[in-house]
Amino acid sequence: MLIVLVTLLVLLSGGCGSSPPEANQDAAKDRSAVPAPQTPDDRGVVVAFGDSLTAGLGVARGSSYPDFLQQEIDRRNLPFRVINEGVSGDTTDMGLARLPAVIARGPDFVVVEFGGNDGLRALPLDRMKENLGQIVRQLQESGAVVILAGMQLPPNYGPAYTGEFQSAYVQLAQEMDVPFVRFLLEGVGGNPALMQEDGIHPTAEGCKRVAQNVFAVLGPLLAEAEHTRLREGL
Repeated sequence: MLIVLVTLLVLLSGGCGSSPPEANQDAAKDRSAVPAPQTPDDRGVVVAFGDSLTAGLGVARGSSYPDFLQQEIDRRNLPFRVINEGVSGDTTDMGLARLPAVIARGPDFVVVEFGGNDGLRALPLDRMKENLGQIVRQLQESGAVVILAGMQLPPNYGPAYTGEFQSAYVQLAQEMDVPFVRFLLEGVGGNPALMQEDGIHPTAEGCKRVAQNVFAVLGPLLAEAEHTRLREGL
């Protein structure tokens, strides 16, 4: 009789006081599935808007020029995050079509890098300039500060076309009074050590240099914006 009572007590305590191993595991999974609360990112927004030179075609993830630009911004303790809006193969027509999505991100600064594919395809330069002008204008109307990045073409396209191509950026920067990176690939283009085998896209090391070219113009603007924010107590 005593053995029977002990057995009943063990069975009852096991059924009421503890859960099966499977239930405990499920509960643990449920607890671990709850996402941790995230701190809102209140940094300013810099959008790198362009084609494959911005997207980082041919380099490892995290090695595009916008990635290195973010590293430089972080190194200077400037409260801005860089969003890469580069799409390989884009012409200025395609960039203009993507513009609403970029504006929807609410950027404070936008680095506009387009035109290389227009030039390589020998598309009409007046249309390229018109498209770039519309991109710059609409971004400015949205409240963003625009930095225009200039490009150059290989000499085999002929002096007339290459000269007109390069001048289009200079003229647009002057007409629209925007900060200007005269040549995005300055110190990189034509350097085999910094360019991929296609001779068009920079290597990871080349992208570091491109980021420096952009930061030379963008950096002072970011520092000024942060100084103004601190002075006004925003």
